[in-house]
Amino acid sequence: MNPLHRPRPTRRRLLGGAAGAALMSVLAACGTDTSERYDTGYVAGDGVSTEIAPADRGEPVAFTGTSFAGEAVDIAAMRGSVVVLNVWYASCAPCRQEAPDLKAIAEEYAPQGVSFLGINVRDAAGPAQAFEQNFAIPYPSVPDTDASIMYALRGQVAPNAVPSTLVLDAQGRVAARISGAIDPSTLRSMLDTVIAE
Repeated sequence: MNPLHRPRPTRRRLLGGAAGAALMSVLAACGTDTSERYDTGYVAGDGVSTEIAPADRGEPVAFTGTSFAGEAVDIAAMRGSVVVLNVWYASCAPCRQEAPDLKAIAEEYAPQGVSFLGINVRDAAGPAQAFEQNFAIPYPSVPDTDASIMYALRGQVAPNAVPSTLVLDAQGRVAARISGAIDPSTLRSMLDTVIAE
């Protein structure tokens, strides 16, 4: 057959080919694991926990903010009690993993005067409050999309390591830290040590 005189493809063939290509892409998507679609964009901590002896602790942490509920927050006003700071955002998979444990520990240690405060590094109010409602988080969080709080915590939290958790002593100094999702027994042990000081 003369290659210059090939039969023109019919409309039916063109539509059939397009439908076949669309079907192949749908089937490929069905076979693709999308369970990690929420994991992109965060840098997980490595799970390392550190406790700092009282004599080796630095200056008290200082920052202010406004919670997602519109309440003013000044970390200096929380001195006198042990405080847990948790760095998180809603689409971070390890943050969702640790949320039930943080809720349970916050409620367990509240009678001992321990306060919890979340620091959300990415979300607008809508996603953050949906997360808090979904996991029944009993403590406030402050947005930090401009990284001003993270700047105040420089040297204490690895850049972009989310989640991270800090335990502040009664003087507002970092007494312990966990990089990555918390291990509940580790956080409880840290709290028990700092409370007993």
